Amino acid sequence: MNGQAYNRRYGKVAVLMGGRSAEREISLQTGAAILAALRRQGVDAHEIDAGETVVSDLVDGAFDRVFNALHGRGGEDGVIQGALEALNLPYTGSGVLGSALSMDKVRCKWIWQRLGLPTPDFTLVRSEQDLDAAARELGFPLMLKPVHEGSSLGAARVGAREDLRRAWINASRYDDDIICERWMPGGDYTVGILHGHALPAIKIETDREFYDYHAKYLDDDTRYLCPCDLPQELEAELAGLALQAFDAIGAGGWGRVDILLDENQSPGLIDVNTVPGMTGHSLVPMAASRTGLDFDNLVLRVLDTSTLSR
Repeated sequence: MNGQAYNRRYGKVAVLMGGRSAEREISLQTGAAILAALRRQGVDAHEIDAGETVVSDLVDGAFDRVFNALHGRGGEDGVIQGALEALNLPYTGSGVLGSALSMDKVRCKWIWQRLGLPTPDFTLVRSEQDLDAAARELGFPLMLKPVHEGSSLGAARVGAREDLRRAWINASRYDDDIICERWMPGGDYTVGILHGHALPAIKIETDREFYDYHAKYLDDDTRYLCPCDLPQELEAELAGLALQAFDAIGAGGWGRVDILLDENQSPGLIDVNTVPGMTGHSLVPMAASRTGLDFDNLVLRVLDTSTLSR
């Protein structure tokens, strides 16, 4: 389909990016890549840096639909989705419920537990006084991270009790609620989802203690294995598990589910990302390319999710 046909199909498209979350800089990179791809494909796409005037900017711009490239709070937690619903503007990705639940790591995992889906043991920490109980329950090493944050901001692998308080103080800069989670040493995997189908799993390898912010966005030596090194049956299990986890919280359209394996190669669900990155280091474009879907056409397929009923 040529660019002019796409123009007629999508109308005038706002690409929401930036915003005011801690993930602003990554969102600007994601949004710029998406904007360029849409324009290469002839889509009438326009940048909107989502600040205090975002609602009036959308109304005044007379847009037909929105490509949501906002990461973090305000963009992935149901807030912008609610505003777009009120404006009756079609938008990409998950609706209000799926977005809100995916951004709340604890409530997301409570739902998975209730449905019998595997996830590492965890506990919610709301004050420094809760740390000792969390350590006794989970043991070391453990993962400690803000409940309502993405991109591994404020996250730390804690190997010993003497490091626990320092990690909690750092995480508390981002959130009042902190999740402590049992460490899973068997490998770091991610499964992209597009229109109800799982993309090939990617194994992530880093020389750092875990796949942190630097490994995600800054390091050039982080390794991405796709196809991954898993037996076919286990990779199929991860794909099915990712789809179940995504559906369980009401997510839709497109996204990514992160999964770790334990020492016995049993999977544990970690979290759901409903607005995955689309930068040079991003995972969904890597997985999509294995299916023959290049970046520009992936962006168009994601834009197609704005036509889904919610």
